[in-house]
Amino acid sequence: MSRPRKAALAALVLLLAAAPFVPRGDDEPDGALTPSGDRTPGATTPLATSATAGTGRLTRQLAAEVDRVVAAGRAVGRVPATTARRAPDAVAADLVRCADLEGQRYCLGAGWTTASESEVEARVATAARAATTTARTRPVETTGDLDAAGALARTARLSPAERARREREELTMAARSVAKVWLLRHEIEGVPLPDGFLAAHPEARATAATGTTAARATAAAPAARKRQKDYPERRVVLDTEQVAEQVRTYWCGPGAMQMIAWGWKDKDRGQAHWADELRTTTAGTSIWDMVRVVNDNTGWDRKAHAGPYVVLDIADYSFNKWILLQMRHLADYRAPVVLHPILHRKYFPYLDDDASGHFQVGRGYSKRGSRPTAISYFEPWNQQRFDPSEPYVGRVQWRNAYKSYRANKDHFQHNIGV
Repeated sequence: MSRPRKAALAALVLLLAAAPFVPRGDDEPDGALTPSGDRTPGATTPLATSATAGTGRLTRQLAAEVDRVVAAGRAVGRVPATTARRAPDAVAADLVRCADLEGQRYCLGAGWTTASESEVEARVATAARAATTTARTRPVETTGDLDAAGALARTARLSPAERARREREELTMAARSVAKVWLLRHEIEGVPLPDGFLAAHPEARATAATGTTAARATAAAPAARKRQKDYPERRVVLDTEQVAEQVRTYWCGPGAMQMIAWGWKDKDRGQAHWADELRTTTAGTSIWDMVRVVNDNTGWDRKAHAGPYVVLDIADYSFNKWILLQMRHLADYRAPVVLHPILHRKYFPYLDDDASGHFQVGRGYSKRGSRPTAISYFEPWNQQRFDPSEPYVGRVQWRNAYKSYRANKDHFQHNIGV
């Protein structure tokens, strides 16, 4: 055999040996999480998920479930004008409904939860009774969170057509975010992703890797779920100069939304604008509306950040899971959190009196070595604005993370906007 032919044959052998390591193009993404059963036909490396998911499509199955829940609400018809004097249990039975969206449960007004529909209904009824009793016997300073009684009354006042329109809007947004919820459950709670997850949800696939063959191979390899120790010591988002205190006692929602949007747009629209967008009334703002307006008016919901914001029930979360969720959001997503605590003095020592449910803007964490982990948030509430005799409360707070966790868990909804 001639020398040129020998050289050509040797080159062919080397090429064939290297073939398994040659990149397969932009459809083989990078990432860390790899559910079973997610492989491109003929590929040797499984597809990998992104840290979060973009907005998905409303499939026929998802749309059918949305239709079912909306139709059940339509069947209730017009809620009598005397609803406010009916027992909260009866009103909650009329208005609390949940959807099964690809194995994850979403309840109107409450968000993604592992609780059953009857459990959510009982929770709302109990909280509504307590809010009504407290309003008569021991008034609590309100800062703008919509309590259970206010939420039921607001929904009951809607016409059947408007109620159906809003329920469809909420359920559709939830259905299109189901891939993100699966990823959160997987990463934070350790729930396995279903087989075929990435085939059904391409919006959850990681972005294609670039660079050398070795870099692409490393990026495509599955890795263990992140733990707290895997995150940097400290992360913050949002500019501490772009803050404002709420200008009305019931505008914690518009105040928080003002700062979230200001941090994205680098432009201050003012709280009156956000009160309109949030459908805020003197009774307050709902967490569902907070999430809706973040998704509709900022880019924090892009896949490069948090993906579509969702309302997530953290009733079953330990502190370690809760703080891991904060770290994931702030370090991986580089996006703010809609915190939803009960504003009590035992959790927030700068308060002069206990207050209502509340919204704050989560924007940082610090592990602090041997000291308790701290979180940073923008606080819209300044009690001194409405009562000069009370202590001043600053906008930028660094506080014990465990106390914020307990305040979140003690809210009757115990949910969060992420």
